[in-house]
Amino acid sequence: MTIRRAVEADVHPIVAMLADDPLGARRETPGDPAYLKAFEVIDADPHQLLVVADRDGEVVGTLQLTFTAGLSRLGSTRATVEAVRVRSDQRGGGLGEQLVRWAIDEARARGCALVQLTTDASRVDAHRFYERLGFTASHVGMKLTL
Repeated sequence: MTIRRAVEADVHPIVAMLADDPLGARRETPGDPAYLKAFEVIDADPHQLLVVADRDGEVVGTLQLTFTAGLSRLGSTRATVEAVRVRSDQRGGGLGEQLVRWAIDEARARGCALVQLTTDASRVDAHRFYERLGFTASHVGMKLTL
C-alpha cells in the first residue's frame, strides 16, 4: 500500500468513499462536476494536501490535510485532518490507522505544533479510533451551514 498525493483520476473513487456511509449518503452527489473544480483548488494550494492510499493501482483510502499558520502557540502551524475514509471492503485491517499515522508524521515533518480534527458527534466508533491514536476531545467543534 502506498500513500500518495491524489490526482484528478482519483476524484471519482474519493467521492465514492465520501458517499459510502449514512452521513455522506445525505450530502454527497457522486458524478457532480463540482468535485473536479474543488480538486483543482485543493491541488493548486500549497497549504492543502489531498492523499490517497493506493493498493495495486486501486484507491482504497483517503484523507485531506490542511496546514494553517497562526499567531497562537508562538506562531505555530497546525495541521487539520479532514475526510478520512477507507473503502468499505478494506475496513478493519488497519488502513485508517496507517493513513492517520502518516498524516501525523507529515505534519511533524512540516514543523506543525499540533494535529487537529473534527468528527461528527454521531460517529462513536471514530471517536474511540482517534482516542486510541492519542487524540483528545479537548474542544467543542461548532459549524454553521451556509
